[in-house]
Amino acid sequence: MYYHRLGQIPSKRHIQFRQQDDSLYKEELVSSKGFSGIYSNLYHIYPPTRIKALQDPEPFGSETDRTYGLKQTHLNTSRIGITGTDYLAGRKELLKNSDVTLALCVPESRTMDYYYKNAEGDELIYIHDGSGYLYSQFGRLEVKQGDYVVIPRTVIYKFEFNEGPLKLLVVESALPIETPKRYRNELGQLLEHSPYCERDIRPPNELITESEKGEYLIRIKKQGHLHPYLYEHSPFDLAGWDGYLWPYAFSIHDFEPITGRIHQPPPVHQTFQAHNFVVCSFVPRLFDYHPQSIPAPYNHSNIDSDEVLYYAEGEFMSRKGIDRGSFTLHPGGLPHGPHPGTVEKSIGAKETHEIAVMVDTFKPLYLTRDALEYVDKDYPMSWTD
Repeated sequence: MYYHRLGQIPSKRHIQFRQQDDSLYKEELVSSKGFSGIYSNLYHIYPPTRIKALQDPEPFGSETDRTYGLKQTHLNTSRIGITGTDYLAGRKELLKNSDVTLALCVPESRTMDYYYKNAEGDELIYIHDGSGYLYSQFGRLEVKQGDYVVIPRTVIYKFEFNEGPLKLLVVESALPIETPKRYRNELGQLLEHSPYCERDIRPPNELITESEKGEYLIRIKKQGHLHPYLYEHSPFDLAGWDGYLWPYAFSIHDFEPITGRIHQPPPVHQTFQAHNFVVCSFVPRLFDYHPQSIPAPYNHSNIDSDEVLYYAEGEFMSRKGIDRGSFTLHPGGLPHGPHPGTVEKSIGAKETHEIAVMVDTFKPLYLTRDALEYVDKDYPMSWTD
């Protein structure tokens, strides 16, 4: 990320910075990799360590089905209904391993009457439907349909969504979610040939300072539980902050596709990287322009990865019978490719208007028990003429 700041901060780190009543602002360093990674310095009105009460932890998460077997899989979640009462209760986990969890969230409520902190994972929220605001210690950030919202671990936040359709794809990562290393120079700046740049990344742009005392509930996720912490002040009690660690939004519509004379492999669509998985964006683009090009992808055997596609918009030209909002899982160990008839049909096509999010993992993914109700049992045989 790049350096950003909001509000009032002192001229140096770790020096006196006083409020109007002459008391000190309470400095907090939020850092990664011990003291060796990216960090931000936050300046609170109240000590961030002062707890009013602790409540009993609640189990949070889902169990996987280890008996499902090796199958090409279509999860027909296109008509999924309300998945829960609110943003956390509504997370329906579908696919997971030790590195990443993929969930859909269609909450009944558009607001949160608590704050949330994921203490053990970064989160990537793809807003398939909906719009609103992300509020955090770092300020207010407007979000809208098509946005990826990247929330580093330990950020305390809440969403307030507008009325109307709302569907979220939630990707939770055990280790940081980052821009792809090959798109950055030695100082971390995105390169000229990157499919997006810093101008496309939207940081929080308005600091929201909540100074009133009362009861403020923060639900902290760690070790498979939600741990409710009650404070007498808001976690959004900041006078200012600066640094490199903060939540941000990036629209899939601002991803600039890389094309060529012949079919380009999926790495050209890469948007984010994390430990043992990558996230790619398929967006509207011109097809290949070699006179004998075949726009449809060639058959492919994954020898070291599982491939998940979440179909967001348009008609995916290499697939039949896949609707908006569904998943496919093509696991390592099996070849996959375009459905019968789609290769010939693609020849001569000039462009596509599809939008999809792809997650490629380098450890096997498991279906959760909640995912089983969405399995299309005919999909493994769908390559038969």
